[in-house]
Amino acid sequence: MHTALLLVGIVVTVLVGTSLSERLRLPAPMVLIVLGVIGSFLPFVPVIELGPELVLVGLLPPLLYSSALQTSIIDIKANLTSVILLSVTAVVVTTFTVGWTLHALVPDIPWPVALALGAAVAPPDAVSASAVARRIGLPRQIVTVLEGESLLNDATALVSLRTAIAAITGAVAVGSISLDFLIAAGGGILLGLAVAAVVNLLRRRIHDPLIDTGLSFVVPFLAYLAAEEIHASGVISVVVAGLLIGHKAPVVQTSGSRITERVTWSTVAFLLEHAVFLLIGMQVVSIITGLDGTVPWSRVVLACAGVLAAVILTRMAWVLLTQWLRGLRQAPQEREPWSHAIITGWAGMRGVVTIAAVFIIPADVPHHDLLVLCALVVVLGTLYLQGLSLPWLTRALGVRPNDPAVDALARATLLQQASEAGLHELDRCDHHEDHGVAESIRARLDQRAPSRPGSGCPPAPGRSPRRRPTPGCG
Repeated sequence: MHTALLLVGIVVTVLVGTSLSERLRLPAPMVLIVLGVIGSFLPFVPVIELGPELVLVGLLPPLLYSSALQTSIIDIKANLTSVILLSVTAVVVTTFTVGWTLHALVPDIPWPVALALGAAVAPPDAVSASAVARRIGLPRQIVTVLEGESLLNDATALVSLRTAIAAITGAVAVGSISLDFLIAAGGGILLGLAVAAVVNLLRRRIHDPLIDTGLSFVVPFLAYLAAEEIHASGVISVVVAGLLIGHKAPVVQTSGSRITERVTWSTVAFLLEHAVFLLIGMQVVSIITGLDGTVPWSRVVLACAGVLAAVILTRMAWVLLTQWLRGLRQAPQEREPWSHAIITGWAGMRGVVTIAAVFIIPADVPHHDLLVLCALVVVLGTLYLQGLSLPWLTRALGVRPNDPAVDALARATLLQQASEAGLHELDRCDHHEDHGVAESIRARLDQRAPSRPGSGCPPAPGRSPRRRPTPGCG
């Protein structure tokens, strides 16, 4: 009964907090974190710890799978260099930079422990980036890079964290690190491919939307647990499976199944994404009160501020440096605007993966409570500092979303090409005893395509604004 009441309370709070954020014109994650902090002071609210099992097994697979389903493989391929530079190399660089900073500020913390914290705070969060990007309307290329990076960088960070934890108890050879990374990445990719192939094969034989949607709830957990069982990356397995299943959905799924699955997963992702930020806020009090007091507060504040600054500045410097180096090999008309690079560098909000990863670090390492507090400061600092200032920075740099007119024109062109292909195929078919179906199809295509002769649509330039457009005309 208590668990049921707790779940109901979380859902109600998420719905109220989201509605409140719309009235206040603030991103929902910021409002929900504040509500979580307030809730942690209430005596009747139980303590909920975001342990690694809850986040990495219960929350992360469905969140990553939902994001992967909506992500275009074609768009990621077009921006593959940027995605790899941010999801792999930027995470490694941030890990070492944060580790060096923390060890310099608190010399009592050993190098492997400092690097473990660096790996925990290195990956930006897919949920945070998507939530802010969708709200302020960033260009499609930036959103694609941020979402693609956030889908893949968790694997790099978790492999780095696993290596750092192994180094806490003993020496780790370079060859062992490389082998672990290859096993984690390669095994995750292969298992993701296998899961996607099996699911796509089954979906060709499933025509019930409810059964099809029910199958989709099994996929993220199956892909994650199977990969972790062989010490591969469950994150990569879930992402690969989600990308391929989403890419093949129009071919292997019925239209009813696609609509049902999309609506269902949108609802599930909405509740999970916002519940995560509420739970992060509920951790604040317990983390602050858990400090053992062995480190002076002045040093604690300095360490937290130093780690936060290292996280933000390292990403910004890395994005600008790679932009400059890539620009040296590109023609002027092919270079990405510097304003896009600045926005990409500043949109590095951290989230639930950072909180979960820091709890993977053994509790008996020196100053474990300080590590947890630093991770919390990074999450809150990036969410509030970068998340709240990103809309202002976007306006100041003149970065605008894609022109809706251009998107509409591209969509109309695509529909026109599809209509032409359909009519060409229709002409090749035998129309004996088709009961007028072919003519009906041609008439409907003529109504939907204003540029086709005989469509009955008035010319666009001469259309009077007071005249109601002909049905089917754009």
